[in-house]
Amino acid sequence: MQKTTEIITSRQNPLVSLTAALSERKHRMRTGLFRFDGKKLLAEAQGAGVELHAVLLRESAADTLLDAAAPFSDACRVAILPDALFDRISEEKSPEGVICVAKRLDKLHKIVTIDKRASFLETLLPGRTLLLESVRDPGNLGTVIRSAAAFGVPNLVLSSDCADLYHPRAIRGAMGTLFHQHVVVVQDAVDAVRQLTARGRVFAAALEPHAARLGAVTFGESDAVAVGNEGHGLSKALLDAATDSIFIPMASGVESLNAGVAASVLLWEFYRGR
Repeated sequence: MQKTTEIITSRQNPLVSLTAALSERKHRMRTGLFRFDGKKLLAEAQGAGVELHAVLLRESAADTLLDAAAPFSDACRVAILPDALFDRISEEKSPEGVICVAKRLDKLHKIVTIDKRASFLETLLPGRTLLLESVRDPGNLGTVIRSAAAFGVPNLVLSSDCADLYHPRAIRGAMGTLFHQHVVVVQDAVDAVRQLTARGRVFAAALEPHAARLGAVTFGESDAVAVGNEGHGLSKALLDAATDSIFIPMASGVESLNAGVAASVLLWEFYRGR
């Protein structure tokens, strides 16, 4: 049996204001909360044991959604909003009728600061690693998270200037895999690469003179690959820190792949070679 719901009709209600504000990174950082919209993501979050702070329901869909959802914890507020108010704060073009507010997944997503430099390798799980340097597009990040989960790569390492893990577009792009994927955020990606070389080889994805052709390399179980910014690729410092480089062969006339696609191709090669 579902818990009792509350009715909210004002845009100025603190819960409504908080939910709307979580579209911005500064409010997500300040509160330690994030938001996501949609029935599928709600089901994925509940299945993963994500701690829900609140669930907001569109009045016309509330009964159906409550019947379909798993029971909510006592700590989770459940509120029903008039359709017009719900639609104002929804981030979906065709709202399904549910917005969730959840606590950041700090046990799954680690942030390694300069003061915790020595603990970086300790945060990693056994197995291969994908490192992203300065990937700024949240959609690309969401794609990479989904691909890492799909191809069984346990470690995703992000430089601190990558897009926010909890950006709504990243969450939608990850399609629920964000709630399962182990992620480590580092302030110094170059230093992270240097440390990763203690575990295995680190391949920089770049068209370097001596880069190996993807498909001609047999990856080790603790190897890593690094993918860079959408426009500029990897920094020279990171290229210098990597032990090897690798390129993705493409038909002539095409300059490069989207960062999310390139990372996904590399992740597939990890998986294919297992």
